[in-house]
Amino acid sequence: MVKKKSHEERHDEPMSASEAQENRETEGTDMDGQSAPEGSTEPARNNRAEENLLGKLTEMQDRYLRLSAEFDNYRKRTLREKIELTQSGGEEVIKKLLPIVDDFDRAMTSMRTTDDCGAIKTGLELIYTKVSEFLRNNGVKEMEVINEPFDSDMHEAVTSITVQDDDRKGKIIEVTQKGYSLNDKVIRFPKVIVGE
Repeated sequence: MVKKKSHEERHDEPMSASEAQENRETEGTDMDGQSAPEGSTEPARNNRAEENLLGKLTEMQDRYLRLSAEFDNYRKRTLREKIELTQSGGEEVIKKLLPIVDDFDRAMTSMRTTDDCGAIKTGLELIYTKVSEFLRNNGVKEMEVINEPFDSDMHEAVTSITVQDDDRKGKIIEVTQKGYSLNDKVIRFPKVIVGE
């Protein structure tokens, strides 16, 4: 079926008499092809369609504003929770450290009042054991690096010394500062002396 071009599409050609008659007949019908009731005009249909579109637009704008406000509230809430977590996140760790601080206080008092160096030494060893156990319980591990091959990504070389044994060349001879990892992530690199 070939579609006939309307007069608007063929604005450069004159309208024939039959086309003019056809246009007058279609103007008297509504969109469904039924005759429009008396008094009904094209502007009334346009107003109804316009009102429907405005109603949908208002609904969409309202939905957008509500969604935007909800997202803004979510963002503020998560930011507030994150701040609270960072402020109080270390609280449990500090609570676990307080008994060790108390032990240090007792050791300092004991050092001032006693002359028994053996008792002070034993007390300090007990405190050191408590600190080491506390670190282990919180996922902190000491890095064992003596006699390991030197790796510049994992170790910090302070200096190198000449060694007689060829097996020790390129390996770590001594540790000047221990390294630690927290849950398998290095938090402090060990400072080492390398054999050459």
